[in-house]
Amino acid sequence: MIPKHICERVLAVAASTGADYAELFGENTLNHSIEVIGGKVDAINDATVAGAAVRVFKGLRSVMATTVDTTEEGLVKCAAAAAEALGQGTAEISIVLRGRLFGDIHPIKTVPADVSNAEKIALVKEGCAAAKEYDASVVQVTGTLLDVDHNILIANSEGVYAQDRQIRTRMMISAVAEKNGETQTGGCRPGARMGMELFETVSPRETGIHAARQAVTMVNAAYCPAGVMPVAIENGFGGVIFHEACGHSLEASGVAYGNSQFCGKLGQKIANEKVTAIDDATIPNAWGSFNIDDEGTPAQRKVLIENGVLKSYMVDKFNGRRMGMPSTGSGRRQSYAYTPTSRMSNTFLAPGTDKNEDIFASIEYGLYAREMGGGSVNPVTGEFNFAVNEGYIIRNGKVCEPVRGASLVGKGSDVIQKIDMVGAELECGQGMCGSSSGSVPTNVGQPLIRVSSITVGGR
Repeated sequence: MIPKHICERVLAVAASTGADYAELFGENTLNHSIEVIGGKVDAINDATVAGAAVRVFKGLRSVMATTVDTTEEGLVKCAAAAAEALGQGTAEISIVLRGRLFGDIHPIKTVPADVSNAEKIALVKEGCAAAKEYDASVVQVTGTLLDVDHNILIANSEGVYAQDRQIRTRMMISAVAEKNGETQTGGCRPGARMGMELFETVSPRETGIHAARQAVTMVNAAYCPAGVMPVAIENGFGGVIFHEACGHSLEASGVAYGNSQFCGKLGQKIANEKVTAIDDATIPNAWGSFNIDDEGTPAQRKVLIENGVLKSYMVDKFNGRRMGMPSTGSGRRQSYAYTPTSRMSNTFLAPGTDKNEDIFASIEYGLYAREMGGGSVNPVTGEFNFAVNEGYIIRNGKVCEPVRGASLVGKGSDVIQKIDMVGAELECGQGMCGSSSGSVPTNVGQPLIRVSSITVGGR
């Protein structure tokens, strides 16, 4: 993208006023999407994001400047702006870049840009048709096929000169069911760091049926009763509970400033001994994976919690300075326009040994959260509130009638103490995580788990 000799000149200018670290991040990303509403193509969108950012550190000071002018002149000008903002001084570091190849463990068989819009539209329409035909109560279906070709370059004063190409593809089907003037929505959104070969394992038809079944089930459900009760949370996107309620509190962006419920607790038991939590950016072709993070550090597998004991935080370069810890390959950003910080990648609870049937049988009366939705969390306190997109009452160890309008309310540090049964069947779900460095693709996952006691919101 940007020749090495130009990067060296840009970094030298950036470091000219006394920076002890300088970094150049270049990006060229093509976003392509097709949206189908009511069986008809509503929009085909192409958007290119291209630009660069220069960042410099001096001790615990950080300055970043950005530009869309990626000519040598434009980059030097951007670097000079960052250097001037950092302060007055003289160059203290020398810049010598060495090209680094970290390997690509995410092979792409079919680049989405090489596939016609007509073929992509056919896939979306297949999913939408399956959803619409599922039941007469389905009144609206929306389908989207998204593919992203994200190309980045990182050069820094530590000698790194590296590139990564990240191709991701995702299908999203949303169905609305109506009964007696009330509506409920169901959705299914599979994706991976793959090309169009995603559809060798993901069926558009099954994606549409999943969305419609959920909407129809919920529109025919009564409202969930409120109370404190045990809850069984299904695998896959159920992992969003750990991601939001605990994962963000293990990011250095909060820990470095004392704004986390888990500050100063490395080596301490913070969860039930059945809880082992991992963040792994090295899983081949997983939605949240990468070869290098957005600071040029190789992707890593990090055990965050092992048998209930806090083992690691997720650390980026700048916050690592404040913490006295090296980067864990967790520095991520949506684009060159955002300052990178510590973020999750593929974060999940590891499989346990409990059988699913034993988990259900252990609950005399409670809630089965088959699929979780969105919510909110305060990473400082860990207090969260999450919607249950699809829920069922458990009676005498049996999954009974569906209920809607359920939510789970609690505190992250409490809920991980109450995860007392963990199944063996790990699955992950895909999402986009928003934070100070923008929106980045993340996987969340877990086996079926039991939370012994939690507040369920309802009616």
